[in-house]
Amino acid sequence: MRAAVLQEIGQEKLEVLDDVEAVGFGPGRVRIRVRATGLCHSDLSAMSGVLPQPGPFVPGHEGAGEILEVGDGVTHLKAGDRVVVCWLPACGTCPACKRGQTELCLAGFMNAGTPNFRRPGGDVFGFAGTGTFAEEVVVDAGCAVPIPDDVPFDIAALIGCGVTTGLGAALNTADVEAGSSVAVIGCGGVGISAIQGARLKGAAEIVAVDPVASRRESALRFGATKAVSPEELADAKQQVTAGEGFDYVFEVVGKSATARTAYDNTRRGGTLVVVGAGAMDDFLQLNMFELFFDEKRILPSMYGGGDVLRSYERTIALWRAGRIDLEGLITHRVPLTEINEALDQMRTGTALRTCIEI
Repeated sequence: MRAAVLQEIGQEKLEVLDDVEAVGFGPGRVRIRVRATGLCHSDLSAMSGVLPQPGPFVPGHEGAGEILEVGDGVTHLKAGDRVVVCWLPACGTCPACKRGQTELCLAGFMNAGTPNFRRPGGDVFGFAGTGTFAEEVVVDAGCAVPIPDDVPFDIAALIGCGVTTGLGAALNTADVEAGSSVAVIGCGGVGISAIQGARLKGAAEIVAVDPVASRRESALRFGATKAVSPEELADAKQQVTAGEGFDYVFEVVGKSATARTAYDNTRRGGTLVVVGAGAMDDFLQLNMFELFFDEKRILPSMYGGGDVLRSYERTIALWRAGRIDLEGLITHRVPLTEINEALDQMRTGTALRTCIEI
């Protein structure tokens, strides 16, 4: 079958190969025909080595498709079911799951160390235990979440990561208060979803911050009340909050420099929400006095900070009701053979989300 493979960490281009086989099918597993997948910035981070991932590997973790076959013991799925791929499934039995913090379950991370694919030259891993830049993928049954027939595959793919992460950061992690002021630093697909979440919660002012003009324009369409470049953030802070700082600031880049900027633009007693996934050797520096004196809450948000299955259902309900715009997030579409074009669109910021049609 066909798949896009990164041969070595650090390479910028993927090779679309026809000699890849999805492996690992058996009890408790399912085989999925991938129909659509989104390109998330985390895929680029894994390719560059910012996020740990053994190679060679097939990127992609934001996908949707249909079940081809199910292994023994799988009773909630059958061939032909439409599903979204969940890269962080909850096991239901670990301490985190029992506490209701299913987004912190480590079972999904364990999958990342087992090859999902094989080529004549050897094993190939799937990013985050999935690898949706492929025509087929074999995953644990818990990674395949059924979706209603009226949800298109491209919309379902977005729900698999970016939309759930951004919406959840505003709805679950921050629980944005109505009438509050919000700033979102980084306005790709996840940042735009955080903006939509803040709007749903009734934020009075939502300032979008991004260096790319087209993304700032998009942010205004999705609910931001003001959109500025990073250099203009200080003026926006003065205009919107009289210099005090924002009630909530979302960092959606994954760098210590932008996290520090986010902290500095959060008011005393306000909330900084860290959404971006960064490198293990990139350290955020705060001094002990400011931590004590400013009393700012620092809230990391992993995969939207809530139960993933409930978040999927909520997102579909909001989309059906016209409360959130998911179609508008897809600014580009390419076939798998043009995956490197999609990578360029992500790197330059010209795309919010590129849908790879498989």
